[in-house]
Amino acid sequence: MSTNSTTRTPQLPSQSTDLAPPSSTPTLVAAVLGFALITLDASVVTVALPSIGSALGGGLSGLQWVVDSYTLVFAALMLSTGAFADRAGASRAYALGITVFALASAACGLAPDLPALIGARVVQGAAAAVVLPASLSLVRQACPDPGRRAGAVSLWAAGGSVAVALGPVAGGALTTAWDWRGIFFINLPLGVLALLLLLRAPRSVRRPAPLDVPGQLTAVVALAALTFAVIEGGATGAAALAVAVVAGAVFVRIEGRQPHPVVPLGLFRDRAVRVAVATGAACSVAFYGTVFVFALFFQQVQGRSALFAGLMFLPMSGLIPVTNVVSGKLAGRYGPRLPMLVGQTLTPVGLLGLLYVDAGTSAVVVAVLLVPMALGCALTVPPLTAVMMDAVPAERTGLAAGVLNAARQVAGGLGIAVFGALVNDGFEAGLRASLAGSAALFALTLFLNRRPLGPTAATPR
Repeated sequence: MSTNSTTRTPQLPSQSTDLAPPSSTPTLVAAVLGFALITLDASVVTVALPSIGSALGGGLSGLQWVVDSYTLVFAALMLSTGAFADRAGASRAYALGITVFALASAACGLAPDLPALIGARVVQGAAAAVVLPASLSLVRQACPDPGRRAGAVSLWAAGGSVAVALGPVAGGALTTAWDWRGIFFINLPLGVLALLLLLRAPRSVRRPAPLDVPGQLTAVVALAALTFAVIEGGATGAAALAVAVVAGAVFVRIEGRQPHPVVPLGLFRDRAVRVAVATGAACSVAFYGTVFVFALFFQQVQGRSALFAGLMFLPMSGLIPVTNVVSGKLAGRYGPRLPMLVGQTLTPVGLLGLLYVDAGTSAVVVAVLLVPMALGCALTVPPLTAVMMDAVPAERTGLAAGVLNAARQVAGGLGIAVFGALVNDGFEAGLRASLAGSAALFALTLFLNRRPLGPTAATPR
């Protein structure tokens, strides 16, 4: 399931729609490349985790942090980096983000131990949070005409979908043919190429944009503490959970009083918004958690190579972009609720089918059984985003998209934390508990979607 399969993705900076460069191609290519690069790093690491663990140690909890330190910082900071891109100018913010991302990637590749790698991944995630909204603003800058812009944004989103699909395969190939460090070093030439393309783009204007610094800081503390509690457990986990609860309460209080909050709590008064956010979160938990545990399953339980594990994800990931397109067409003809319901039904069926997997199950059979879960998520994500956008006023769509995608990224990180904690206590039992819990979560979202969400979902178009 692509987290980037829709055309309305992060919190959109408002700038740059008034600029028309003499040649938009380098700007557009730079934007697509940057977005694909940061999306790739969310999935390319997964199949390399056993190799990282063998080289640096740290156990399963340490490997979970290698993934979640990137994902959660990326998600938390994405709440406000759209405003930062406005204030700094999209081209400056993009250049800063790509530069820091490349340097952090080099630090990941050179990391002498697991704490150094996790620290560098945190910096990567912060840089990625800057690149994402700036890259979309550059797309708007390259295509000031609304007609051309729609196609350009679709191309930008497709770049993310392809990166998600190729991530496990690329990670497996680089780890097997070279070394796990190669998954980070490959970012350096790609980052340089993105910066060279950016040199041909006109400098973006700066615009004033409010920043909710207290809300942003408390969101980071709450999410980090909650993830720590899930991954580490025990007495320290309980203390972290208490910190998460306090920070969450402070965050809600701050957001209720801020004139320009990073998460407007009033959005959640609308049932369509609640359903969209809950369903998007369930998709992320199912997809990222399942990929995480089955990457370990192929290598640690079945003794396969990283490349083999990556190839086993190709059937499911390769069908995601096509399914996104089909979902969009279904939503256009029948309204968003129909493909959402189909996806919300197919995903838990796929998850329950995976309950029968054990150490002796053929890897090819497992690869086939992964397909329904991925297709269900891919059918669900585009229409749920449309539901979210239709539920808010036009001037708040960028903010709503930022909230939706941040929630989905956070859910994906927490899904990895929960799935990892369960399999750490016994792989096959933990695997089944993870799959059953995720299926139950989807059943809950299906129940929430039992009534039409609005006029566009009620009747065929």
